[in-house]
Amino acid sequence: MIQTIMKKTIIITTLLIMALGTVAQIKVEVSEAVELMGILSRTAGYEEYCHNAAGQYSKDTEDWFALHKNHPTIPYYQDIRAKYGISYEKVTNMAVHLDIEKGKVKLVGDRKELNNGWKNVDLDDFVSRLNQFYTDTRFHEFFEQHRAFYAEATQWYQNNMMPAFHPEWYGRFYYGKETTETFRVIIGFTHGYNSNGVWRQLPGKPREVIAVCGYYLDSAKRGPKFDAAILIHEMCHSFINPLLDDATNAAMMQDIGQKLLRLSQAAMMRQAYNNWQIVINESLVRASVIIYLIDNGFNRNVAGSVLTSEMTNNGFLWMPELVASLRQYAAYRDKYRTLNDYYPEIARCLSKYLDTETSRITKALE
Repeated sequence: MIQTIMKKTIIITTLLIMALGTVAQIKVEVSEAVELMGILSRTAGYEEYCHNAAGQYSKDTEDWFALHKNHPTIPYYQDIRAKYGISYEKVTNMAVHLDIEKGKVKLVGDRKELNNGWKNVDLDDFVSRLNQFYTDTRFHEFFEQHRAFYAEATQWYQNNMMPAFHPEWYGRFYYGKETTETFRVIIGFTHGYNSNGVWRQLPGKPREVIAVCGYYLDSAKRGPKFDAAILIHEMCHSFINPLLDDATNAAMMQDIGQKLLRLSQAAMMRQAYNNWQIVINESLVRASVIIYLIDNGFNRNVAGSVLTSEMTNNGFLWMPELVASLRQYAAYRDKYRTLNDYYPEIARCLSKYLDTETSRITKALE
């Protein structure tokens, strides 16, 4: 997950001018299921979905669904948030595992991919209640009324952001070979300043890696404001996060992640990064974005500005060491075929950083 309160220093025009290579034919989408989960969350008062950042669309949403704040699904949905921490990327995780056909919402894909808080929820009961909300609020009618708005925004993103995106880099960097995943880009019109990287595996299909990029207007409310770095970032999550699901990797990272969280706790909490797993994954994703910029011919000053921003604005003080480590990985692919092969070295890098910081602090207090 990335929140756009983290001010990126990448200028969109620079990204587009410096982009190299051929843009893959990935069609930017709107997803009715993503909007359904976003608007349900907004109606239930999930603050991360209540930004009012989309101008008239935010007003339309509020006007239409304000009448349904007492719908029976709402207190239920508020309750599972309080009990199980359903929020942010967990909402999006559910959204991409839903399909809507002929007025019916259904759960698709591997239920095991609905992890974290969802594992404690009766999923069949949830989908039943979601269908009730979908029907009673005439959600599809609202969605269809905004088709022209969705089409204009997705086309703008297609034209202005996608030239900076190089999907072939992901397989090359993370696997050492061409990836078989299907890449999808979805605009989350109710996500506001939040974006998420998620994935799903449908039976007999390639794994889908999905960036849901939040929609919001610029400060003058003249038009959408997007950052191609967010797309690059969110796609990295689909390759980075599963590595920490491996028990061996988690065991070697747990103590390190907890110490990093304590070291930069105020900055992490400000970004809703409240556990060590998020800190590890976000660290690796942000370092990967910098490698992406270097590998794809962007100006080194741009990469340097992003690195500095991650340290000073976002609290990832260990970013120089981690970027240097990943550049070592990239330089020795004959030894480290995949990033998973290199994971022990990442742990050593971060452990060494912590040792150095602990020594500095101790020395200052002697």
